[in-house]
Amino acid sequence: MKEQYIAQLQANEEITDFFLVKTVAIKMGSNRKQYLDILLGDKSGEAYGKKWDISDNEFEGLGKINPGDIIKVKAVVTEWNGAKQLKIFKIRHTGPEDEIEKADFFKAAPEAPEDMYAYIFQRADDMTDPHFSMLAKRLLTDNKDRLMYWPAAARNHHAEYAGLLYHVKRMLMVAERICEIYTNLNKDLLLVGVIVHDIEKLNEMNSDENGIVSEYTFDGIMLGHLIQGIVTIDKLSEELGIPHEKKIMLEHMILSHHYEPEYGSPKRPLFPEAEALHYLDMLDSKMFDMEEALFGAEVGSFSDRIWTLDNRRVYKRNW
Repeated sequence: MKEQYIAQLQANEEITDFFLVKTVAIKMGSNRKQYLDILLGDKSGEAYGKKWDISDNEFEGLGKINPGDIIKVKAVVTEWNGAKQLKIFKIRHTGPEDEIEKADFFKAAPEAPEDMYAYIFQRADDMTDPHFSMLAKRLLTDNKDRLMYWPAAARNHHAEYAGLLYHVKRMLMVAERICEIYTNLNKDLLLVGVIVHDIEKLNEMNSDENGIVSEYTFDGIMLGHLIQGIVTIDKLSEELGIPHEKKIMLEHMILSHHYEPEYGSPKRPLFPEAEALHYLDMLDSKMFDMEEALFGAEVGSFSDRIWTLDNRRVYKRNW
């Protein structure tokens, strides 16, 4: 089993170990010299690595490193803007002589995909509104195969095997409970909004069957999953005979769930279920990021700075 985990690395520590390649690129520095910029991960987390001063005979080998590869690196741990970074000295592909366990490298949701899918599908089947139930079940059925492993992001919250299912399931669990408190909410509208709000992440990103995103698709880069989601709901509503008002309200929930224009939402929520969807999404993503940040922190101390949490350092209680 892998002994060294990214979440436990300490500044100035020298390491020689295996890591999963998340992203990789040859870039040009301000000194006009090329360097390797690589994002490495294991099941505990991820860290950027840099290999400076690439020699001419290294380019061919480095060019053969791809996302999803497991490589061996020799490096020293540094810090940049409050986050761990690896200064790489040596790097190579793994070979037959290397004893590695793939389970050490791929992050996965803590629940079985089949169980999460069954939970979500049952919530759709239980809806009393026949239009929302029909639409949600159709999307879940059509996309079942990819949902079994698809992440919710390339990086940050729920960027893991079956992360999209995990994100939706936890949001549904909270949504059902707040409907018991805020009785003005239409439960079926809120639940179907949760199920479909990120469904087009399936077409915004390219993922392998380990939940590793290699790149964003052309449509994903040009449109993003909010606009892609609206297009999908528009077409499917026409096919299924969803009433116009219900279709528009559901599309508005997709369009507005990021809330701010700088995050992709040109409209803020204009009815209670849309407002609730935004905060359900935010709550689950922030709780995930905090949990991840504290994984490698010592009790009674603070985590590294987390970009998705406004560069906050999260405290791990000592009791």
